[in-house]
Amino acid sequence: MDSNLYYTAPRDEVFNEMKKACTEVWGEYADSPGGYMKGKVDRIRDIANVQDNFMYMLAMFDTGNQAKVICLLSQETKNEVKKRLIAGGNDIYYLNLIGL
Repeated sequence: MDSNLYYTAPRDEVFNEMKKACTEVWGEYADSPGGYMKGKVDRIRDIANVQDNFMYMLAMFDTGNQAKVICLLSQETKNEVKKRLIAGGNDIYYLNLIGL
C-alpha cells in the first residue's frame, strides 16, 4: 500500500462521518474542570478535510475509544480507515483490536 494514503483526505461524506462519530464519543465523557473534553471537541469542530485530518481525529483517542468510534462508522468509512492504517504501517493485530 502507498504510505501517502495515510495523508490523503477521503471523500467529504466519509470525513464528516468520522467527525460525527468522534464528537459523539467525546460527548460520552463529562467535561473535566480543565475543559479536556471541550478542548478535544473544539479541535475537531471546524477541522477541514485536508491531508491527514481524517486520521488525526481518530488518533486523538486511546485504543479503547478508537474501537468505540469504529463501531459508529459505516462499512465504507471503516474501509477507508483500515486502508490508511495499513498504509501507515499498522499490523493485523492492531486492526483486530479496534474492530477492523
